Amino acid sequence: MSETARIADQLHRAFHGDAWHGDSLLEILDGIGAAQAAARPLKRAHSIWELVLHIAAWDGAVRRRLDGMAVDLPDDQNFPSVKDTSEAAWGRAVENARRVHNDLIEAVKAFPEERLSDKVPGKKNEPDWYDYYYMLHGVAQHELYHAGQIALLKKGG
Repeated sequence: MSETARIADQLHRAFHGDAWHGDSLLEILDGIGAAQAAARPLKRAHSIWELVLHIAAWDGAVRRRLDGMAVDLPDDQNFPSVKDTSEAAWGRAVENARRVHNDLIEAVKAFPEERLSDKVPGKKNEPDWYDYYYMLHGVAQHELYHAGQIALLKKGG
C-alpha cells in the first residue's frame, strides 16, 4: 500500500468509522439534530454546527492545496457563522462536510507519493518540514481533535 493510500485510509477512518481510537466524526454526529447542533452548552465554545462547518472549510482548503493553490482562510471562512438553524440546513451542513471530505480522500489517493515531501504552496514563512506529508497528517489530527470536542458538546448538551 502506498503512503498516500495509507493517509487516505486514516482520513476515511477518522471521518466514516472503523477507527482505532473509537467513534468517527460521523458516528459522533449521528443522532444530533439542528437544535443540539446550534446550541452553546459552553458559552465561550463553538457550537457543534460551527465545528462541522470549520472541519469542512479546512478539508476544502487542504483539497485545494493539493492542487497547488496557496490557501489560507479568513476568519469568516475559518469558523463560518450559522444563519439558518433549521433541520434541513443542518442536514445540508453535514452532507456538505461528507462530500468535501470524500473529495479530499479521493484527491489524497490520487496525489503522487513522490510529492509528499514538497513544500505546501503559500507556506513560505513556515519551516521546510511544512510539506504535504505533514499537512495531510495534520488534517486527520484536526478532524479528530474537533470530533472529540463535538463528542463532549453532545454529552453536555
